[in-house]
Amino acid sequence: MGQHATSPQTLLIDADDTLWENNVYFERAIAEFITFLNHREYTREQVRAILNDVEHENIIRHGYGSHSFAHALVATFERLSREPLTPKLHETIHGFAHAVAEHPVEIIAGVPETLQYLKPRHHLILVTKGNFTEQTGKIERSGLKAYFAAIEIVAEKKPPTYREITAKYALDPASTWMLGNSPRSDINPALAAGLNAIFVPHADTWVLEHEEVCANGARGRLLVLEQFADLRQHF
Repeated sequence: MGQHATSPQTLLIDADDTLWENNVYFERAIAEFITFLNHREYTREQVRAILNDVEHENIIRHGYGSHSFAHALVATFERLSREPLTPKLHETIHGFAHAVAEHPVEIIAGVPETLQYLKPRHHLILVTKGNFTEQTGKIERSGLKAYFAAIEIVAEKKPPTYREITAKYALDPASTWMLGNSPRSDINPALAAGLNAIFVPHADTWVLEHEEVCANGARGRLLVLEQFADLRQHF
């Protein structure tokens, strides 16, 4: 692609860890939970690996967000602890998840100015996955809602999801880009659906979102940027 896209493009923009910090708060809560569990036989890394497995199983039943995270912490405690799960312990463990849910929205550097620059030039649609109420609350509190022509909160981000969004808004795949920090949810499925993708890596991307970026056989173009603000150099 040239230095700037001359014609208007559609940018589908991820939210968590793309527009604002998210996973870093889960990481802190997990570290506190593992310290609280203080397991005598398993190392911190082993406890984390078990929690990752439990979270993976939990997504299928409970989706994403702090509610699902609380379920996963409780289930991990039950799996690893020798002591019974009393109501007080249950409350303490849920407290780790509540701390995540109630954290103020911390916008990533350069995001508002870049959205302000992009809005008159291109068609911006927010595409986020997760718990509807939780994500809606974050969008409202972020102060970024006005930059977007539309908002899509989806249960999962897979190739059919992107094809549905493309059809719903009658988008031209050749001029539509999915922008995000997750290869598994933002980049690879969008490329597989025939769209272009913009990968903006985040140092704290959730371990369950890790995947190799795979542009092989994709019809779309892949752009890798160091930070969100770099969009101004291309669009």
